[in-house]
Amino acid sequence: MAEYDARGKVNRALLICVDDYRHLRPLPAVRDNPQELERVLLAPGTDLFTKGEVVICRPQEPWEVEQALDAVTQEARGLLLVYFSGHGRVGPDGGNLQLMVGASERRHKTVSWQDLVLSYLDNARADRIVIVLECCYAGNAGEAFHACRTPMSLLMAAQPNRRIFSGEEPTGGSVFTRALLRTLEQGIPGKRFVTFEDLVRELREQLAGERTPMGDVWEPRSAKQNTVDDVILSFATPDIRPPTPLRIRLRRRLNSRFRHWFRILMVLAIIVVPATAGVVLLNLPNDAEACPPALELRLLTAPEAEPALRQAAFDYEMSDANTRPLNGEGDLPDGCRRAQITVYSAAKDQVDQGFAAADRWQGEAHGTGKDGPDDQGIDPLHRPGPQPDIWIPESTADYYAARRGMPAKGSPATLHYSAPVAYTPLVVGIPAHRRLDDVEPAAASWRELLTGTDRTHHDLRLLRPSPVLSGTGLLHTIGLYLTHDGSGTGSSGAPDLTLARHAEERLSAPGSQYAGSTELLCSLRPDADAAGAVDRTKSAPLVSEKSLADYNLGRATGSCPALDSALPLRNRYVAYYPENVPALDHPLIRVDWHGTTDATPRQAAVASFATWLRAPDGGQRTLTAQGYRGVKGTGPGPGSPLLDGRADISLVARTVPFTADPGQVTQVLDGYDKAQRSSQVLVLLDTSTSMADGGRLPTALSAAGRVLEMVGARHTYGLWAFPDRAHPTDADAVRELVPLGSADPAPGRAALDRIAGGELVEHGAAMEEALTRAVLRMKKSPATNKAIVLILDQDDGAGPGRAAGVERTLGTLVEEGPEVPILALVMGKSGCDTFALQRLAGASHGQCVPGGPQAVDTLAGRIASIGTATKGDR
Repeated sequence: MAEYDARGKVNRALLICVDDYRHLRPLPAVRDNPQELERVLLAPGTDLFTKGEVVICRPQEPWEVEQALDAVTQEARGLLLVYFSGHGRVGPDGGNLQLMVGASERRHKTVSWQDLVLSYLDNARADRIVIVLECCYAGNAGEAFHACRTPMSLLMAAQPNRRIFSGEEPTGGSVFTRALLRTLEQGIPGKRFVTFEDLVRELREQLAGERTPMGDVWEPRSAKQNTVDDVILSFATPDIRPPTPLRIRLRRRLNSRFRHWFRILMVLAIIVVPATAGVVLLNLPNDAEACPPALELRLLTAPEAEPALRQAAFDYEMSDANTRPLNGEGDLPDGCRRAQITVYSAAKDQVDQGFAAADRWQGEAHGTGKDGPDDQGIDPLHRPGPQPDIWIPESTADYYAARRGMPAKGSPATLHYSAPVAYTPLVVGIPAHRRLDDVEPAAASWRELLTGTDRTHHDLRLLRPSPVLSGTGLLHTIGLYLTHDGSGTGSSGAPDLTLARHAEERLSAPGSQYAGSTELLCSLRPDADAAGAVDRTKSAPLVSEKSLADYNLGRATGSCPALDSALPLRNRYVAYYPENVPALDHPLIRVDWHGTTDATPRQAAVASFATWLRAPDGGQRTLTAQGYRGVKGTGPGPGSPLLDGRADISLVARTVPFTADPGQVTQVLDGYDKAQRSSQVLVLLDTSTSMADGGRLPTALSAAGRVLEMVGARHTYGLWAFPDRAHPTDADAVRELVPLGSADPAPGRAALDRIAGGELVEHGAAMEEALTRAVLRMKKSPATNKAIVLILDQDDGAGPGRAAGVERTLGTLVEEGPEVPILALVMGKSGCDTFALQRLAGASHGQCVPGGPQAVDTLAGRIASIGTATKGDR
């Protein structure tokens, strides 16, 4: 797993500690926490923060926390560490965590974790944010945390719904913080530094002997959002410590001397200026930035490429290419960054819609965006993120697909295509114990692969990421359609629609499409326990070489964290390379926006970064070490997962360049669309008031909105809500917001807008009763391919009014024909762990998706597969 090293950047640590309360019991042990933590953070061994970068806040009023957050979120550019130690409170339902300041009462003058703290952090400009919460009910912070868009790592002192003793110990620091300090100050044997995940593991071990007031094991919890890499929190180690790199020591020394000489010059100015001009300067700044603000570039990419490109962006920012003064930049001190790069990702359909509605994308970024009469509910700013300066899609095919959806004239965005920055071939993963006889893995024809995996031979189910949501899925589809007969992608013109239909018949099956390679492989991990998961021993994933190598080696894959070691051979997949299929080529696209006042320096900054990315001693070194292949035939770099034999890939397999033209990509997309069967989806949405807690409602509405983006003449839908506002006490009642069979997304968007505006019901949501009605309706639907999308907090309709045997009745109904898969997104504390949801998903051949960072995209991948199901599918 890649590690984020913030040394040399503008970092900040905000330590919020409250030990003295007016209306609540005091916490004497907390009094010493901030000074001790500041001492450790500034220690030479920790080597991340410098004097002036650690801020202590002992708030008596909520506004003091807000003021401190506002300052550090604006100043931090590298690592932002936010630590809170004090009392915490939650509502009766376990949500809406409140951090208590000195003047707090039980319900008044509190700091909302969701509405205030996360709001500030989600708009911070730091590369990484690490939050440490040491308070009662800290574990309840996880749900709202998953609604954020910035890269964050959250350490919670205990599991959900637990109070802790921390703060009531004798003075000298609380138990939790003392354990944290020991790890950061002393390091971990055998480790060169302490990362966020290292710290979590160490705290769990050190607190294993402690108990909460409820008698449970005291178990710290953690969560990560929008990042799969790890953040270094200390360079302390009990072993021999490597010296700090010279470039960082020089930069720190330069900054310190710059500030020193700046103060001297200002003192001289005070003496000289009054003597010559009669002006007296009364107020001197205490400090000055050693470097002017760097130009911020925004880089948009695919979720699979985000971790590697984050590392590349960081390496570039710290490189001589970005810090060495150039001609004409005499006012830029040596060692200052000219540009800083913010990396974020979005699914392919979101990016396509963003560029298709580029005028609104730009308008929302400037605060002037308005819905037009033809608006299809696209929300570019909040879906793919802010408008980008650089776009690095997975392949050139993604670029052609995006251009296809953009208006011919009038778009404020102009896409400038340039050469690839990294390659990774496409592969078919075959279970290691079921290798294909007489098929050469390094150059297998699609005919051989299709024959070797059919029912007569190995009977393997081909799993492909959705071509709608994933660049990997799109390119696999192009390769399958255009090279099925053995020819290359640039030689055969339009795809043979008969071959396309035959190919889709092999790929068609409920739930057979996923949001991307990493999400697909995550669902196949031995430790994956998602309800309705497929049998990995009988599956053949169509993915990229890099993602398959990461999977086999136990590296972080999608939302699955890294394992301690590589997978055993019985659980690995062997890479087979379809012949003549182009590799993912990751082209760099410069995005110019009409009316940009600093267009020239932005274009120059993009060009500098692009040159560095393709340089053998620059970006190529970083990207090949991450598992990509180089743009000039560069082999795997030091530390590359491709060099590990347990990756089960073939280094002799050739990298095929992309040669298909835009017309062929369009024809493949049209052929794919024609190969799909009609579908019908019923969205069943929990609208009880508890959905408004913990950031659940935006996620639920986003998931429902993804369904509306897929509807059309052949893909219809219905939208139901439960409980019914007109009959809130009737457990069986549902509100039919949009009738089943609608092909117009407008009524659905309007209904979701009303729900977002507060149209919720203050009554428990009886899931089983509502789902029973939905299943009965869908069983009667004449549609061949259909599914129910269930989006809920939790089933909280239990009570004396519940009909006897409702769960048994529903279970029997689901198992009867015709089949109606249930695709559930569950955002409650139990997620998909309940037996009822697991049974419903499994019996219906659907899937249960727990709430989390990838939940909406994961669900969207399953929904995209509904129209691909054909009669007789396995």
